[in-house]
Formats: sequence, C-alpha cells, structure tokens
Amino acid sequence: MKSSDRHPLAAESPPTLDEVAAAAGVSRSTASRALNGGLRVSPAAQSAVDAAAKVLGYSPNRAARSLVTRRTDSIALVIPEPDERVLSDPFIGATLRGISAALGPSNKQLVLLIARPDESGARIGTYLHSGQVDGAVIVSHHRKDRLEDAVLGSRLPAVFVGRPSHDEDKLHYTDVDSVAGGRLGTEHLISLGRRRIAHIAGPQDMTAGKDRASGWRAALQAAGLPSDLYGQGDFTTASGQEAMDRLLRIEPEIDAVFAASDLMAVGALAALRDHGKSVPGDVAVIGFDDLGGAANASPPLSTVRNPVVEMASSAVERLLGLLDDDVALPEKPDPVVFSPELVERESTLVR
Repeated sequence: MKSSDRHPLAAESPPTLDEVAAAAGVSRSTASRALNGGLRVSPAAQSAVDAAAKVLGYSPNRAARSLVTRRTDSIALVIPEPDERVLSDPFIGATLRGISAALGPSNKQLVLLIARPDESGARIGTYLHSGQVDGAVIVSHHRKDRLEDAVLGSRLPAVFVGRPSHDEDKLHYTDVDSVAGGRLGTEHLISLGRRRIAHIAGPQDMTAGKDRASGWRAALQAAGLPSDLYGQGDFTTASGQEAMDRLLRIEPEIDAVFAASDLMAVGALAALRDHGKSVPGDVAVIGFDDLGGAANASPPLSTVRNPVVEMASSAVERLLGLLDDDVALPEKPDPVVFSPELVERESTLVR
C-alpha cells in the first residue's frame, strides 16, 4: 500500500484503527491485538498490521494498549530523600542520567516518587501495589524506609541501585563494591606514609555508609594502625565540615582523611582551612564518587570512582529484562557489582 492510496482528506487527521485494519486486510479486533501486544495474532497478520501502521503513520492509543496488555509502559524511580537533596545531590543526578540513557530505546515513561524522611515505605508500597507502574528502580534507600518490605509485599518487579539493607538474596540490585572502595582509598593513604587516618562516614542505615567504613577499618587493622578517628556525616558538604571540625578538636595531629563521599570531603577541606591545615602537606584527603565535584574542588580531590551512571543503566536493563517474558533470567536474583577505581589528584600529591 502507498500513502497516496489513502483518501485525500485522511492527511488532515490522524489515521484510525479501522484504516489500519482495512489496509492490512484483517479485522478491526485483530489489528487492535496486533498493535497492543500481539496476543493471539498470527505472524502473517502481525507483519501486515505492522507494515500498514508504519505506512499510515499510526500510533496506538496508550490507554487501549494498557487494557489489552495490562501494562502501563511506566516505571517508577523511587528516591527516599528530601526534595532539596533530590535537586542538588550529584549522585542522584548521575543516577537520572544513567536511567534516562537506558530507557532511551524503550517506550517506557519514568515516574518520579520522592518519599520524604517523615514517611515510611507504606505510602510507596501502596502506590507500587496500585498497578500504576510496571516496575520500579529504587535509589538512595535507608533501612528505616522499609522499601525492601514494600517491594517484596507488592511483588512488583524492582531493582535497587545500591545493596538492600536486608533480604538481599531475594531482591535485584546493582552496586559498587564499597568495602573494596573504602579499603582502596585508605590503603592509598597508608602508602603515602600517613598514620593518623580519620574517616568521615556516611549514614549507617545505608549499606554504602556501612560498607565504606568497614573497608577503612579493615585497611587500618591490616596495617596495624588505630581506627579510633571516626566521624559521622550524611553525605552532604555541611556534615563533612562539621565532622572534620570535631575530629580536629579531638586529634589535631590527624594527617589523612578518607571521606565516604566527595561532598563530605569538600566539607572536610573547608574545615581544614579553618584550622590552618594545608592539603596535602599537613593532611591528605580522599573522597568517594568522582561525579564532577572532586575535580573542581580546591585542591582537586583524589577519590574512589563510583560508576553511578553505569550502575543506574544496569539497573534499568535488569528491570526491562524482568518485564520481558522472552528474556531468561536466573531463578534467584543475581546482583551486578562494579569494581571501584582510585583516581589520584592534588589532595594526596605532595610535591
């Protein structure tokens, strides 16, 4: 069929399902099924309908498609963080870039769900139960959010960016090996001859915060060094500055710091300046993430690279696989874990 075969008035309005059916030589109901999932449609009829729809420029009605396939063609991105952090945190920004890149070739729409700190996972769980999305990607989750329980209770296909705090053998996730990353960053400081090495940890109700602290501690213990210089932050610049200030008041002779995020490391740099400490002369500093802010810090930060964009893309690819009946996946969740990389810059280079 040629596009010129259509009635001359047809160009003035979108093609209809009846026109597609007529052009393909099938019934209206067969054309509908072919355009909305292909259930109970012969290969020949499917091919004829696809060809007719392409020539006519027909786009299926999303609502009609949902009725046939019981799919919404939408996935949720769940972020249990305050609004201001969602808008400013480079980790979340990189996650969005990775998700957008992976969703590009598909027809899936992204629905953003922000679970505020004063809410439990119950509201998100109710939404996931409601059938308004086909699946979910969950990022920056905390133990108190109980999103693992919400996902398991909803039976909705979901993938976590970052290891879940419990039931990890039942849940799909992608992550970086944060224990290895914490060890890598700390071992680098030890190799420079630093002996009073502090850690500014992330939230301990997040696996990333716990694991990076575990890596720091393991490296110090292996080197026979004390692990008493421990500060607590929440992955923000302000918390890093406050933690560094407290640590310096406790032990002015600190000669190195491993911060569990670059934002906290930037805060540590500010506190060190306030205390008259030079970096890296007096104190060597290393962060974690390498999402842009590290290279622009003063001095530029050595850091442990966290492949967030790749992690997020991998999470979406896994979720799309869970939603595709033709993709064979392991019976048990098989996590995708990336290796960290050391990136050395001026904050650890003594010239």
